[in-house]
Order: sequence, then C-alpha cells, then structure tokens
Amino acid sequence: MRLFSGSADTFINLNLNNQIAELLRQEFLRQFGSNPSHNEVMSWRNSLLRMTLILQSAKLHDNGIFVEYQLPLSSKRIDVMVTGKDDQGTKNSVIIELKQWEKCSLSESESDCVVTWVGGGNRDVLHPSVQVGNYKYYLQENCSAFYEETDPVKLYACSYLHNYNYFEDDPIFDPRFNKAIERFPVYT
Repeated sequence: MRLFSGSADTFINLNLNNQIAELLRQEFLRQFGSNPSHNEVMSWRNSLLRMTLILQSAKLHDNGIFVEYQLPLSSKRIDVMVTGKDDQGTKNSVIIELKQWEKCSLSESESDCVVTWVGGGNRDVLHPSVQVGNYKYYLQENCSAFYEETDPVKLYACSYLHNYNYFEDDPIFDPRFNKAIERFPVYT
C-alpha cells in the first residue's frame, strides 16, 4: 500500500502546484478511514518539496516515485522510494528517509538512537541511517522483487535531513554510527 505512486514528473508538478499534501491527505483518509495529523500533512508539504528540488537538480524525470509506501505486513511506511534504471539498464530502487530535524544529540540510553525534537519534545529516536537500513533489510527479506527474480531490483537507502545544520564533530556523524552511515548515507 502507498499513498502515491507515479512518475517523477507527475510528483514534481504536484509539488510545484502545492497539491501533493492534499492528495496524500485524501488518500490517507480513503485507505485508513481517518485524517492524518496536521503535523504529518505539514511534513509532507515541507519535505516533499525538498525532494522535488533534488529530483529536478538530478534530472530524474523518467523515474518512478512511491510516497508513504507501507512495508508488507507492517505498519511502518517508507517516506519516498525512487525507482528506475541506470545507464546499463539495471533496475534500481532507492529508499529515502526524510527528516526535518535541525540538530540532534547523542542518546545516553540507546546505542542506535539520537535525541532530537519530535512530537513536541526531545525524544530518543533511531538514527536515520539505522532506520532506513532497517527498511532496506525488511524489503529485501519480504518483497520478492528484490531477491527472487532472475534480475532482481538493486535496492539502496539513504536519509535526507534537509533542515539540518551540522558542525564539526556533530552527533549525527558520531563514530558509533559509522557502519550504518557507510551503508546508508546521511545527506544534509
């Protein structure tokens, strides 16, 4: 299940015309029987516009886009997945976890977590590279397109913290997260 799937051009046009958040809100209501929170709608409006700018600057107009793709047999949803073929014709898919964070600090209680402002307060949350890595592993194990076909789709993952202002020795790049960041990069 997903709230939007279509071409990158359609996604870009919906964003540039300030229509994507309303489309997602309506689809959320249709699929879940209730309205999403105001904060979630605002998050779509802000983060997906930033995603549009990335797609435009990378000239990824022929790609496919999934927004709010629900993982099979799970309540977890992937923010954005970009699909397409590379120059050699290889099928690829990139999971992108979008964050509106401005800063974070290290968690004292959880090794895979950082502390950041979410839900009206500072909370321990998974480091975005760990979170998106979990999504990737889950899809690779539970979606046959990524493992069963004779030519499976290559799957990649990264996170995009579009409001983040990092500094030297920033906690987001702390050595405890090096393995996760190497496999699932963080972009700011």
